[in-house]
Amino acid sequence: MQRLFTVVVAGSFLVAGALAQTSEVNQREKNQQERIANGVKDGQLTAGETQRLERKEAGIKNQIHQDRAANGGRLTGQEKTQINREDNRLSQKIYSDKHNNAKPAFGNNEIGQRRENQQDRIANGIASGRLTPGEASRMEGQEKSLNREIGTQRALNGGRLTGAEKRADNQQLNRQSQRIFRNKHNRRKGY
Repeated sequence: MQRLFTVVVAGSFLVAGALAQTSEVNQREKNQQERIANGVKDGQLTAGETQRLERKEAGIKNQIHQDRAANGGRLTGQEKTQINREDNRLSQKIYSDKHNNAKPAFGNNEIGQRRENQQDRIANGIASGRLTPGEASRMEGQEKSLNREIGTQRALNGGRLTGAEKRADNQQLNRQSQRIFRNKHNRRKGY
């Protein structure tokens, strides 16, 4: 009986240790996702910066998943050290991108307001965990491409958009809006 009790207690400590390890890694990832979401919402991060940060976050998440799969659900000490180092680098990059004074330029018109609203929707999805880092990265890449296209159109037309360009841009914004909705409601979870 004494031996059985010892085995049960030792097993519970192992389970508790694994849960604490998982909780610690997940909490750090969640905190970084919240920092990115706040940067998007506050306009401190551009679509390109957000895309790069989310791509790095998705890579770390994928690495954790692969390491755990290879080790029966646990991370080795060396893997924890490596992930911590990568999280530290990402944390520094989030800070520097949020404080580099690069601001998204949406403009004071209907299309600019829609682009800003969509950035807020992406930020809310990141903060709530309804968007995975990979989904957020892809959407921010699409936002970045659209922002670049609109900027080029304006540069060619003296700072304005033609009626045809506005219609085409609104169609692209409609498609992006649908992608945001689908990704936020596909039951995949971020952190």
